[in-house]
Amino acid sequence: MECRPLGASGAQVSRMGLGTLSWGTGTDAEEAANQLVAFVDAGGTLVDTADVYGDGESERILGSLMADLVPREDIVLATKAAARRESGPFGGGASRGSLLAALEGSLRRLGVDHIDLWQVHAWDPAVPLDETLSALDHAVTSGKVRYIGVSNYAGWQLATAACGLRTTRIVATQTEYSLLERTPEREIVPAAGHHGIGLLPWAPLGRGVLTGKYRSGTPADSRGADPAYGGYVDHHRTDRASRIVEAVATAAEGLGTSPLAVALAWVRDRPGVVAPVVGARDATQLAGSLAAEELTLPEAIRGALDDVSLPADDGATARSGAADATDPNEDSP
Repeated sequence: MECRPLGASGAQVSRMGLGTLSWGTGTDAEEAANQLVAFVDAGGTLVDTADVYGDGESERILGSLMADLVPREDIVLATKAAARRESGPFGGGASRGSLLAALEGSLRRLGVDHIDLWQVHAWDPAVPLDETLSALDHAVTSGKVRYIGVSNYAGWQLATAACGLRTTRIVATQTEYSLLERTPEREIVPAAGHHGIGLLPWAPLGRGVLTGKYRSGTPADSRGADPAYGGYVDHHRTDRASRIVEAVATAAEGLGTSPLAVALAWVRDRPGVVAPVVGARDATQLAGSLAAEELTLPEAIRGALDDVSLPADDGATARSGAADATDPNEDSP
């Protein structure tokens, strides 16, 4: 698998990341092991988790797999903190006390002495930004974190945070980005490009809708049929989405590949993107994402997908945002 720089940093990561949201809930330890081995065998390095996934179980499973199955040094280990508010003196979220306590908890569950990419999971309006950033600086200077990232920040939040750190810098930002969700091109993509921050898209398959699995209904074993995730999937089950899904399916048929591979290749090669983070129910499903590594979309097909997916309400903004963004990967292999 090709590797790319992690933003304006000296770190290199695979141009696809493995997400572990379902580990410890819908994916048990044995299946997680199958996924991790398949991913690493394919040349993947970036593995992304969070302290709230499975209430910490995702980190615990990943930690046990690094201890017994896949060497720690073969993985660029990414995790997150500050996704929820809590009771107590530090209030949870992105307060200094909560962040540093969360860091210690993640290190303990993962069984490691440092995290390669530590990310603030969400903007916290209840905590002064300087306080949050001071905790990130401390995490790096203490040696417990190598690089800093954020997740789900708006463009202005990303730019403000990027200017506020004193001893380190933000190298990555996670945001939902796909053919069905191109709003990051308005502000997040330009802000990230300006500050040398790499994009790590989550839900790069449009929450599963771009795979085409919902074209004729809702499969019983899909997230769309799960009461816990039905609304999450339905967010992208619109008339506009249906037109985009049909265009992706047509492109896949013409290229002799899957809609999944087409959708993933499209977002992977957008300006500023370092690595889409993909999740899978099992190793067989993950294999479909790994197959996208072999696909580069022809310019004509890419242009057609750009056109059909351009948001109607601000098409000019989305198009110019993508064109003007600085791509930190443009000099990568």
